[in-house]
Amino acid sequence: MFPYPSGNGLHVGHAAGYVGTDIVARKKRMEGFNVLHPMGWDAFGLPAEQYAIKTGVHPAEITKLNCKSFKRQLKLMGLSYDWSREIDTSNAKYYKWTQFLFLKLYERGLVYEKEENVWWCEALQTVLANEEVIDGRSERGDHPCIKRPLKQWVVKITEYAERLLAGLDRLDWPESVKKMQREWIGRTEGIDVDLLIQEDVTSSLTLFTSEAETLYGSNAVFLCTEHPYVKKLCQRHESDLSARIAALQDPKVTADGLSLDHHARHPLTGRLLPI
Repeated sequence: MFPYPSGNGLHVGHAAGYVGTDIVARKKRMEGFNVLHPMGWDAFGLPAEQYAIKTGVHPAEITKLNCKSFKRQLKLMGLSYDWSREIDTSNAKYYKWTQFLFLKLYERGLVYEKEENVWWCEALQTVLANEEVIDGRSERGDHPCIKRPLKQWVVKITEYAERLLAGLDRLDWPESVKKMQREWIGRTEGIDVDLLIQEDVTSSLTLFTSEAETLYGSNAVFLCTEHPYVKKLCQRHESDLSARIAALQDPKVTADGLSLDHHARHPLTGRLLPI
């Protein structure tokens, strides 16, 4: 894995991983294999921006210096990298190909814009991945984060779900890793069920279930606070609903809810289910 070239330089965690792969590369060369063993720098992103803000030095300048420092340290470790294949993700010669690939995905309809609820950190002024937020606070700086809808580009990985799952069976990977990949791909077989809303004949709710036989036991309908129908009610007439829902969206709230005073008709029994 290519490291992010921080101003702090290499640490023992880098060495632990790189020495291991270097051992494998050297062994394979001795066995007569033609080994591809490059090194590079994952040099874009939030850490570079934050470091530039902190030091007052332009990100391009500080990143170049850090890459040079990392390279010097790796050479001191005696690792057998092929430096003729050095990669820098912030180099135009590299990222022109990531842009090329994005355009190809766009041409084939495999990327699209969609409004999604994402973690937003006001202090860092950026969107964060789920892995970068712990208990509602940013991993970097321990700042409070909130969920907010933002338009972004989404890759249509679902188009390849079947191929990805089939390919996992052929990989000689630890079963625990393959299990994580299957869960990430997230393919589940089931059915969509439409629920008519008693108080709003122009609207319906669609739920997905992988266990249709359990529908008979349904006694309520639960919506997440970001659900489009909840937003619709807030915009329409529920004066205090927005404030009550905002309170539920506080990261410190682990389990709570409120009645929307609307009901969905059970598709099988006809009973009215509170929402």
